[in-house]
Amino acid sequence: MTVACTGIVIVDGWLDGSLTSATTDDRSVQATLVALLVAAALGLGCVELSRLAAGKGLTVLNPASALGVILLATSWYWPQIVPLDRGSWILGVMVLALLGVFLQHYLRFGTNDVLNNCGISCFAMIYLGLLGSFVLAVRIEFGLWEMFTVICVVKASDIGAYTFGRIFGKHKLAPRVSPGKTWEGMAGAMVAAMVLSFAFARGFGIMSAWPALVFGACLAVVGQFSDLVESMLKRDAGRKDSAKCVPGFGGILDVIDSPLFATPFAYVFFKLVA
Repeated sequence: MTVACTGIVIVDGWLDGSLTSATTDDRSVQATLVALLVAAALGLGCVELSRLAAGKGLTVLNPASALGVILLATSWYWPQIVPLDRGSWILGVMVLALLGVFLQHYLRFGTNDVLNNCGISCFAMIYLGLLGSFVLAVRIEFGLWEMFTVICVVKASDIGAYTFGRIFGKHKLAPRVSPGKTWEGMAGAMVAAMVLSFAFARGFGIMSAWPALVFGACLAVVGQFSDLVESMLKRDAGRKDSAKCVPGFGGILDVIDSPLFATPFAYVFFKLVA
């Protein structure tokens, strides 16, 4: 799966000129394949979140919620095609999706459990759609290698946390949420993220040494926090994994949980450092 996603990202960069052009000004539409990948992943993530919510007796109102997630998650892509700025697109999608959620609830349930079901549906759109949109934000505003660096650094922090936690882990980080996570694992996440961030940032000319090390350390912390957020959702729903569709990981949510908060942080970091 990792190889396939990497291949899609590379092909996407070749198609829109990111790998062959020195500037981005001559490309009117960027990241089409990445937009499709993001839409598919987060749309499926919304379905998985619906199953978690069902464990608490809540109903995520699909397809209205899933469509809202997809349109929000690709909000940096569509203004390249339609004559709307991103702010107008996001506000328009949120209003229409909210109307769709209430209409779907009325048709299915009438006035029963409106706050519960519409509330969890809005949460799904913000958690998956709005946070997930920053993958394309980094890709389109800063470039393919910047996006690739963010995803790889976050995943390196996951590997570092798992490895150091298994070998050295003694002190629990958040035992009520994720008993397996330790402070030693957090240290491992930071080390792995800092090393990869430094290597990628210098190799691709993204930033200088010290900002790259700070970037890696912060991204590791944010990524681990993001992972804990999903663990809270699963624990509340009484589930170990969000699904079983990704061998070795669980579900789509188990794969994308760390980048959900990490990519907005990376976007702001690039804005400040660039």
